[in-house]
Amino acid sequence: MDVVISLAQFDPQTEELLQSSGLPTSDLIAGHASRQFLAARRGGLLGTVAVEFHGEHGVLRSLCVAEGHRGDGLGRRLVREAERLAVQREVLALYLLTTTAQDVFAAMGYVQCDRGQVPPLVGASSQFERLCPSSAVCMSKRL
Repeated sequence: MDVVISLAQFDPQTEELLQSSGLPTSDLIAGHASRQFLAARRGGLLGTVAVEFHGEHGVLRSLCVAEGHRGDGLGRRLVREAERLAVQREVLALYLLTTTAQDVFAAMGYVQCDRGQVPPLVGASSQFERLCPSSAVCMSKRL
């Protein structure tokens, strides 16, 4: 059976997957101003990504693919879906912070940028303000 990628609400299974990869979950709650995509096969969660909207900019966050399914393009598919939604919402650029996946995001067209130069609403997001360490690499992509 094929992998299905769809919009979904944050749930305990998603939280468990993110925590198993060391990603923050404290601000991801149902009804938050973000949109979460899940990749699943026969009810089993394989991956997730979220995109937050802050005016004409967005924050791509919480990209995670279950161990055993990494390296087969699933993360790229999830990011494409998030980017597609951002374009529909007329977002000009997406920003992200990463401590481990700079090469992965660079391969998808994201470029390193100065964390201090992100748009104010992005800089005020929980990812930028308090959840990600100052050592995290800031990246962006114009859509």
